[in-house]
Amino acid sequence: MTEPDKNHAADRADHGMFERFLHSQVFSSGVLVFSAVLALILANSPLADAYFAIAKTQIGFAFGEHAYSHTLAHWIKDGLMAIFFFVVGLEIKREIVVGELSSVRRAVLPVSAAFGGAIVPAIIYASFNFGGPGAAGWGIPMATDIAFALGVLALFGSRVPIGLKVFLTALAIADDLLAVVVIALFYTEGINLLAIFSALVFLALLYLMNRRRVRSLGLYLIVMIGVWLSLEASGVHATIAGVLIAMLIPVKSLIEPDHFVQTTRENLNKLENCELTRASLNQNKEQRSAVGEIYLAAEDMIPPGIAMEKQLHAIQAFLILPLFALFAAGVPFNAETLGNFPGPIAWGVMLGLVVGKQIGIMGATVIAVRSGAASLPTGVTWRHIWGASALAGIGFTMSIFIDDLAFVEQALIDEAKIAILIASLVAGVIGALMLNSFLPRAAENESSPAVAAVPRDAAHD
Repeated sequence: MTEPDKNHAADRADHGMFERFLHSQVFSSGVLVFSAVLALILANSPLADAYFAIAKTQIGFAFGEHAYSHTLAHWIKDGLMAIFFFVVGLEIKREIVVGELSSVRRAVLPVSAAFGGAIVPAIIYASFNFGGPGAAGWGIPMATDIAFALGVLALFGSRVPIGLKVFLTALAIADDLLAVVVIALFYTEGINLLAIFSALVFLALLYLMNRRRVRSLGLYLIVMIGVWLSLEASGVHATIAGVLIAMLIPVKSLIEPDHFVQTTRENLNKLENCELTRASLNQNKEQRSAVGEIYLAAEDMIPPGIAMEKQLHAIQAFLILPLFALFAAGVPFNAETLGNFPGPIAWGVMLGLVVGKQIGIMGATVIAVRSGAASLPTGVTWRHIWGASALAGIGFTMSIFIDDLAFVEQALIDEAKIAILIASLVAGVIGALMLNSFLPRAAENESSPAVAAVPRDAAHD
């Protein structure tokens, strides 16, 4: 195989993995929608009392005279969602180290778009709520739900240029990073310095374990739980533990490729030069040692962060996020919640997500490209960016999460949640209609393979 053929095959493999990731988002987004709709049905049905009672069920443990317990909803929001934020942290680190955010030139466009798409919605929200009871909710419309946004984009299949998929993914990941910073800095309670110090000690221990290549999963779990418990007591939101832990997980191979190939070859030669059977492995220590060396080399060659991200993707997509939606999206539609709807909070959220995201992302992208700091991805037009900016208005998971942190009064929380659900639906529909109009038809893609290679000048339509 010639070098160009090898490169083409590698590109096709990478694109194939990316396509599988995107299409998995379609199914996981469907599960998330089902959970949210089910929550709304339960909250407005004869089962409402039982639904809210289950959410408030105390779960915990006791030792001696000491007890530690929280409601089921709290365990999901602060416990299980820490795993979600761990996966988010792995995605962020991967993109920063080896992905679209790994160089200044490549990062300028999605990071600029993410900043614009966060700042403008926050300003719009603040303009409706400055000095009012809803002032703390300015972070709500800053967020983008990567699962929903990519799920809608994946519905268009091969009509979507790969550059647009990469742009929206990198934008959403940069947006997640901003959301994490906002949560850590602005949605925290009083800081407990002793607990912060304890978290730092556990994180330092985790760093040393990684450096020493400790392979005991049990030890890692103990240290990770220590980080979570410390942050739970610190006043910093406990889910930030997931992101901090992820930052210490390597996203590159632990050994050099040459060493992996050499180790594998040497031990394969040993095995080929002896009588190897399934039974012989029980008796021959040298054979077991050779197989073990191959196993450990392969384990070190696969980046731990990538492996964990893959293993946890299904858990967070089909268990954690649906559970979060099931117990977070349930809003009762009654006179109390709808009496003054839409109020300043609702208008700030809805206009921030639906209008602010488009203005912010498009404006920041135009500035980045026109200034020469960045360029549009190959095959991506300004209309495509506009459609993607509309999809970025799907806030849902992150917006609901920040809503629960921003407010204490249930009426304010419910008003914001209703607005988030409406805005996310509207943004998704608008973005889908725009992209359906702007993207080339499938037949055009098939008849014109050069459609993904439109020069940048031609993209300024």
